[in-house]
Amino acid sequence: MTVISFAQFCIASMIVGVYLFGEKIGSNPFVLIRDSGFLDTTPIAHVGMDVNGPIRPDYLRLPFMQDGNDLNVLLQNYWMVIHPPVLFMGFASTIVPFSFAFAGLWKKNFGEWTKPALPWALFSAAVLGVGIMMGAAWAYESLSFGGYWAWDPVENASLVPWLILIAGIHTLLIYKHTGHSLRTTHLFFILSFGFVLYSTFLTRTGILGDTSVHAFTGEGKSLFYHLQLFMGLSLIPAFVLYFINYKDIPSIKQEESGSSREFWMFIGSLVFFLSAIVIIGKTSLPVLNKIMSSLSGFLPFKFLKQAIAPPEDPEFAYNQIQIFVAIIIAVLTGLTQYLKYKNTSSKFFWKQVLVPLILSAVAATLVLAFGDVTYYHPRGGYGFLAAIWMGIACSVYAVVANAAYIWIGLKGKLKLSGGSIAHVGFGLVLLGILLSSSKKEILSYNTSGISIPFDATSKEKTGENLTLVKGVKNDMGRYWVTYENDEQHPVKKEKWFFNIHFQRKDGKEEFMLRPSAYIKVKGNEGIQPEPDSRHYLDHDVFVYLTALPAPEKNKDTASFSPRTVSVGDTIFYTNGFMIVDRVMANPSDEKYHYSRSDTALVANITVFSKQGTRYHLRPVFYVKNNQANYILDTALSQNLIVAFTQVTLDKKVVLQVKESNSVMKYVTMKAYKFPFINVLWLGIIITALGILISMVRRIQLNRSSKTGP
Repeated sequence: MTVISFAQFCIASMIVGVYLFGEKIGSNPFVLIRDSGFLDTTPIAHVGMDVNGPIRPDYLRLPFMQDGNDLNVLLQNYWMVIHPPVLFMGFASTIVPFSFAFAGLWKKNFGEWTKPALPWALFSAAVLGVGIMMGAAWAYESLSFGGYWAWDPVENASLVPWLILIAGIHTLLIYKHTGHSLRTTHLFFILSFGFVLYSTFLTRTGILGDTSVHAFTGEGKSLFYHLQLFMGLSLIPAFVLYFINYKDIPSIKQEESGSSREFWMFIGSLVFFLSAIVIIGKTSLPVLNKIMSSLSGFLPFKFLKQAIAPPEDPEFAYNQIQIFVAIIIAVLTGLTQYLKYKNTSSKFFWKQVLVPLILSAVAATLVLAFGDVTYYHPRGGYGFLAAIWMGIACSVYAVVANAAYIWIGLKGKLKLSGGSIAHVGFGLVLLGILLSSSKKEILSYNTSGISIPFDATSKEKTGENLTLVKGVKNDMGRYWVTYENDEQHPVKKEKWFFNIHFQRKDGKEEFMLRPSAYIKVKGNEGIQPEPDSRHYLDHDVFVYLTALPAPEKNKDTASFSPRTVSVGDTIFYTNGFMIVDRVMANPSDEKYHYSRSDTALVANITVFSKQGTRYHLRPVFYVKNNQANYILDTALSQNLIVAFTQVTLDKKVVLQVKESNSVMKYVTMKAYKFPFINVLWLGIIITALGILISMVRRIQLNRSSKTGP
């Protein structure tokens, strides 16, 4: 309680908001604006009053004080009501096992603290893990990078304490059954809380402001040093006590047997710990660079003074290491359950493990054979693909082996099966991550003939984004897609919903997706998209917008007019003229891909504007499934739209020409297919459930030991 009370004192000091020797300590969240200095530094236009004059008693009322800027549009999502408090509860609860470990070192009761600490550690692991993945669910629903995890520094900072906490739980279990690994358990519980504090430092002080998309941009010098002081006062005494008492902490001199459960549990814990160190090391590059920069005058070598550049492809830099962590952990979670503590005979082991191994091999073979996992990364090559295959096979084994152990080893007693249930869930998490990421498929390849250029800094590629003109049906793989209309939010006037109609070509299904976007967010040009998804049992169709004109400018009343022409004819429009150069059959080039068996015609048209600029349009007429279709093309700067809709009996072509009297009504979207994404979400639920079952079981055992004879 001393340790917890001291932490409460440190946190309370962060909201005192007083000055001591000229330095501000904390920031009082309840201070009035007129007393905060806000009016001394804020432009008059923002507060509607003369900041140099006397403060009016009604300055908080309109029109003197205008509305605020609202919550960031990315955070206006229901997950942001759930995710932060759950994640904070997980962070905060790690202080309990830390406090037990600290008190055990302080009072030299090195092993007694482990019994009450274990249920708290399990609680923290369940809540923190769920909180992290709630953030992943928010990213999946709100962010437009097409996924749920981007190895962002803030994401990493929350994951590292969980990894080390899981390692500590397993070493604590080793100690309870064999007496081994108590020293390591102390270390892991100290580090898990230590990295919670360090994660708070990274995300709240602004030190990651240039490298993270959702880190705080800064809380001032006060919080910067305040958090460092909090870390120092919490961790330095803990490590001093740890090293002073290191030799006194009970430790069995005899090495664990290679056939024992505790040996491989320790290896798994070590892998979790090393994985966490690698992640936090890469995440801390901005911190390291700032430290080295401040010490540059004292460093002897020039290379030490140079900043360490982050990897060009951060996602792959993490994945190429973590895929092997996943393989090792998946194998160990499946095998270790079938080993006994202290020693296991080979006959007993193979008798227990043979059936699950065969079932897993069959299941993994089916998944790889029919799952068509052909993900190829240019940096990783086929070696990385092989690692993904191996990871999928090992994840399947983790699920099957642990599910089988519930009946083989525990006789179907679910109350005793918390660990195995959690391992089943974790295997599903790994499997869901690998399948959904490696099999993620782009659906929106550009077939509309309209190319929207993206900024050089954009991650978007023109060929992977489909532009939809309002009311025009477009071919998108197995779907016909149509941009039907848009709606403005009744309250949030900057938010627009765009109704995209999907129709399967086999006629078995149609549905509407409504991706949204904030237009010109707070005066900034551009859009802030919010995705929408269609959920199926085995996959999701995931859509977000990448470009569109401002809806208030899209009041188009123009219509198409037919022009029947021959090759070489000229068509005039308001701002110039166009010439039909030629008609090609079944073109196959960078823009269109048709084979000899297709029936497609493309009209090559050159547009000459009055400004002297030339444009090349290539509308397409084609027949598919005995149905005539067309792909229009557009000269956006001329507000000119041309469609090739018919070929007459005398071999003339019928073009539909439209001059929009406004910016063309269109949206550009990106669509993904996420296969087996629900395996990941199901795995999270099962993992948390298994950990909570283990927690309840440990609480019951602790109570029975107190009341027993």
